Amino acid sequence: MSTLTTSHTNNIKKVFNPKGLSLSYKVFILSLFLGVANTTLNAQTESVTETYKPFSISGHIKNMHTWHGFVVHPSAVFATSLEYNTRDQKFTFGVWGGASFSGVDIENYNTGENVSASYKEFSIYTKYKFSDRLFVEAVSHNNYTGVEERGDELHYWSYDKTQGYNFVDIGIGYNVCPNTLLYFATIIAGGAGDYEVQSDGSLEDSWTHYFEVKSKVWNNDNANLSVFAGGAWSFITDKTFYTEGSGNLINVGATYGKNLNIGSYQLPVEVTAMWNPEQEKTVLQLDLKLF
Repeated sequence: MSTLTTSHTNNIKKVFNPKGLSLSYKVFILSLFLGVANTTLNAQTESVTETYKPFSISGHIKNMHTWHGFVVHPSAVFATSLEYNTRDQKFTFGVWGGASFSGVDIENYNTGENVSASYKEFSIYTKYKFSDRLFVEAVSHNNYTGVEERGDELHYWSYDKTQGYNFVDIGIGYNVCPNTLLYFATIIAGGAGDYEVQSDGSLEDSWTHYFEVKSKVWNNDNANLSVFAGGAWSFITDKTFYTEGSGNLINVGATYGKNLNIGSYQLPVEVTAMWNPEQEKTVLQLDLKLF
């Protein structure tokens, strides 16, 4: 090794040799190191915090509201939701509500007159995902449209089957493949008029079951098309919540969804063509997801 190289190396050792540094410089370097490490850790923590969003909201405008082959409300509706999700995205708890822009005619029991009643719903739901394929959910439906207009008292937390607007169903969903979902739900204990009146005047719960198959059959970067078919039945009574008989095919159709680009804003849009063979009813539902 040359003298110049040796001298240069010795100078470097003097600069970076901790024994040759004063205490203040050592403290400074240590503080700088800890500061950089702490900043990196905080950035990582903030990144994780920003990624995990426990609460979310949504808002939709629909030209009508349908559910399992039913036209719940025939005119324009604004629907919104607020939900909480755990960090692992396995558990969800939320509330869903809807209100209409126009009413439907309801007959008042006391006067016999028809009065206008706006669609009003406030439902509670919870969901647990066991895996990417399997989930269970429970929904407490509360559609109290026209309850007061028809002359009844509104009791939000009442699940009396004769009141006809509060009921609970339990659902199980299984994705047999990424594009196909099998969904089975049961209305519990005859809620919302889901019962038969026996000859002795007693009420027998029907425990309505609903089964649906939905499959995505086409998609590209900006649009997709799904088809579905669903039916309802009861093993107990001669009617169900959804049908006049003990069972029938009630919900057949297709849903086309795409994102509309409005400047820099993307508006998700879905159009659903639904046919209920039992009721001989066919509708076209438009759903705009505002946020």
